[in-house]
Parts: sequence; structure tokens; C-alpha cells
Amino acid sequence: MAPALTAPAPGPASRRSPRRGLPPVAGLLVLSPVCAEYLIGYDQIIGRPLELLSGLLLLAPLYGAAAVLIREITRRAGRGWPTILLLSAACGLAQAGLVDQSLFNPGFVDDPSWDRERLPTLVSALGISASHVLNFVAGHVIWSFAAPIAVVEACVPRLADRPWLGKAGTGVMVVLYGLAILVFSHEHTRDFMAAPRQLGATAALVLALVVAAFALPRRRAARPGRAPSPWPVAGIALVLLAAHQLFPPTWEGAVADVLVLTSLGGMLWWWSAREGWGRMHALAVGGAALLVNAGLSFAVEPLGDVSYAAKYAANAALLLAVLALLAGARRRLRGA
Repeated sequence: MAPALTAPAPGPASRRSPRRGLPPVAGLLVLSPVCAEYLIGYDQIIGRPLELLSGLLLLAPLYGAAAVLIREITRRAGRGWPTILLLSAACGLAQAGLVDQSLFNPGFVDDPSWDRERLPTLVSALGISASHVLNFVAGHVIWSFAAPIAVVEACVPRLADRPWLGKAGTGVMVVLYGLAILVFSHEHTRDFMAAPRQLGATAALVLALVVAAFALPRRRAARPGRAPSPWPVAGIALVLLAAHQLFPPTWEGAVADVLVLTSLGGMLWWWSAREGWGRMHALAVGGAALLVNAGLSFAVEPLGDVSYAAKYAANAALLLAVLALLAGARRRLRGA
């Protein structure tokens, strides 16, 4: 099985499978916004199924189309997970810093919890909170893009290294993503606009991440030893990602969070170059991310007035859906 953090260059027979690629594209269009916004259960619409479904009409172009484009660009370039993660970081930073500008807006959420999370690590000279940077950008990388991509690719292992769309389909994704950016940017910047220096610095960092995504070598030298089995990898990812979500919004919590995320990234980077690392490991890490938020959702207090019966029913339904999805993906991988 090909290493999950690398990808073979697409051959003549694998450059395009537009019809076969439509189901995974549809799955990623749905799974990405669900993981980004619904799974943790923080929003007041968590107990309103019709609003959750209608919300996907706006969120799928913003999150799902971006996830599809990140994956499509990476696989067409014959690259692997380092490129996916760097492009995900670029998209996540662009969304939080340029599109909705939540990184800079002190009144982005009209709730006391916003200040409680923002002020303890506020860097006044920059107008940003260290805790928010970690939560927003890492959250987008892990839950908005990388984990959904890993899970959906595991569901279609024979197409995992191939582009899923032709030129027309890719163009549709670009248009959807562009329209979503316009809509959300207009909505969130009517009453607030970040300073030009903040926007300029963010744009420069986004560009640097994109350049870095394609500056990395396509192949990595193999390391001696054999990769651990997927189960302990999943357990370690589960513990460290849960810790990331539970650290308090303080400077001590921010430092510990950086150490945890760096440790997880370093372990995955080291193990993925060993013999035996494959797509089952990528599913293990992506699945652990989904399970962390699905499990923590039961302890999250939603914004606004929500019926607890409806909230817990929605949390339980999403958790069961995640378990079924991961079981199906694992079965497809084993079958392949």
C-alpha cells in the first residue's frame, strides 16, 4: 500500500475519472462542513434538523468546495499529505483572517464566551489572540479539510490517488468557492474591517504556505523500522487531539497546545516514512479527529437557547453516523 503521506504521480489511466469521482466529491462536499461546523455542536441550530440541512447549502461551497479543490490540486500534482496540510493551513488562515476576519474582530460573536476565550492571550499590538489562532487555523486544517479528505479517500481506495473531477467539474468548484467567499465576506465585514496591515500580513502568510506546499520534495527517503499498527496511531491521535480541544484559553494552555500539535505532527511525519504505513493509518488519524469532536459535543454548551433533548439527540445521531462511516471506510480499505 502506498504511504499515506506521499502519492504517486497520476498515470495516463488515472488522470481523470469524472463519473466515478462524483460520489466521493459529493461526500466531501457534505462531510467537510459537517465536521467543521456541526460535529462539535456549538451552534444554536444543533437541535434543528431542517436548519442544519439548509445550512449546508451555504457551508458546502465554503468548506466542501475548498476541501475538494485542495485534494484535487494535490492529487493532480502527484503530491501527498504534506501538500494537503499546507494548502489546508493556507485556506484556514485565509478564511479566519481574510474572509470572515474572525481572527481580528473583537465582536465577531455576540456572547460573553468570545471575550473569555480571546482576552487572556490577546496580543494587543497585533490585534489577535494566540488561542484563537491555534483553535481557528488548526481547527480548519484538521476538521474542515484534512480529516474529511482522509475519511472520504478511505471510502474509495481505488480512486484515492486519482483526480475526481475534470476541468468542468473543477471549474464548478472554483465558482462555488468564490461565491461562498463573496457571500461570507460581505456578511461578516459589514460592521467590521480589519486593518490593512493585518490583511496584508495574513495574505503574505497565505501565499507563503501555498508556495511551501509545492516547494517540498515529492518523495521522502524511507526510514528504517516498521510503522506501528493503525490502532495505537488512532489512540495517540485521539488523546492528543482531545487535549488540543480541552486546553484552557491561557498562555500556558497555548504553549501546551503548540507542544501537543507539534508532537502529533512530528510522530506522524516520522512514522509515515516507515515500511507498512498506508491509508489505514490516514483513516485512523482522520477518524480519531472526527470521534474527538463527536464525543466532546455532548459536553459543549451551545450558543443561544437550545432544547437539551434536541441537542443530545443531534449529538447522538452525528456520533452514530461517524461510527458507521468509519466502519464502512475501514471495510472498504480492507476489501481493497
